[in-house]
Amino acid sequence: MVDYCARGERRAQAIGNRGPIRFDANGHLDSRIMDAYRTHGFYIFEAIIDSPEVDELRADVATILERAPTGPHAKTDALGRPAFGRHFAIDPYLFIKPLSDPWGGTDLLAGRHPTAMDQPDADPNAPDHVVHLIAGMCQAMPAGLRLYGHPDLLRVAASVNGGDFTPYNDVIFVKQGGVGGAVSWHQDGATHWDDPAWDDSIHGFNFQVQLHPTTAANALWVVPGSHRTGRIDIVDLVAANGGSDQLPQAVPLVCRAGDVTIVNRQMLHGSFVNSTLDPRISITFGFHRRSSVLGVEGKLQYKAGSDGGGGVYDADRIDRRSAVIPLAIDARAQHFPDEQRFVYEPFIGREDEHRFDVTIFDDVIRDYNTLDIFI
Repeated sequence: MVDYCARGERRAQAIGNRGPIRFDANGHLDSRIMDAYRTHGFYIFEAIIDSPEVDELRADVATILERAPTGPHAKTDALGRPAFGRHFAIDPYLFIKPLSDPWGGTDLLAGRHPTAMDQPDADPNAPDHVVHLIAGMCQAMPAGLRLYGHPDLLRVAASVNGGDFTPYNDVIFVKQGGVGGAVSWHQDGATHWDDPAWDDSIHGFNFQVQLHPTTAANALWVVPGSHRTGRIDIVDLVAANGGSDQLPQAVPLVCRAGDVTIVNRQMLHGSFVNSTLDPRISITFGFHRRSSVLGVEGKLQYKAGSDGGGGVYDADRIDRRSAVIPLAIDARAQHFPDEQRFVYEPFIGREDEHRFDVTIFDDVIRDYNTLDIFI
């Protein structure tokens, strides 16, 4: 694995595909960055989130982890207090066994994880279960809601998916040192593979905001260019690699704290267990083209409680889920008053109806993730 990581880092360095975020005079993502993203299916924006905001995000995540239940079915945290988030429609916490791959080789998540990553034995003193994902950052973390309104990231979303872009969902990956789980090789898209209008961006993209430095050993790995090849037979791909999950084409997205990755959801990607001592906490949220979701039936469900796995996404449903964006923009503007706010096209003229306060939080943000849009 050490040799594999070193080879992967060399491949990543040869590609480059990273640097500061840049926009043109019209506020669109710099064409060279856009071309690189379209070619390779990913880009690393360096130093987007400054240190004070990273600290705020880390503090909010730490609080959520401290208030987590002691296990999958527990009702109290480690100090005996009522666990956080039990009043939400969707449980914020997904627990797994240490160093496990919870979806690999199963039919979960529309069967998009057909093979499993290597799962070494955890230390005998490791806990029985560890938090793998945290859902619903916009209602669980004040800093998370503000991050959702980050003007540069929303400008990227508009550049890639058009000014009427729509949300996907958000989760926080928690890969604690020595116990963090794997995410087996997969492509996120589940809906449009056979669509006559298919193209290499029809399933949208994800941002990952890194709260700690990532290494090749604990980072997300991607296969460059795989977003352009259609649906990949992952079983055959791994079998052709001698059954090894160390795919020779893949590269790790090595980052510093405050870097933000953008990854096309059709990319073949995954991550190995985190047997290192270095934590990786990645705040992940994505966006779609409106044309990719309007009138489309959802085929992917993240957790029980979401109705993303059924029903057709009509204009009202999309509008209700998208309403979190102008609230996040306003919450951010209140916290960072000197920062130029993003103007979200679908809510132009409705800004006064979406000023952030406690009342509208309950009306719009609480349990917003039951309306996530999964394709």
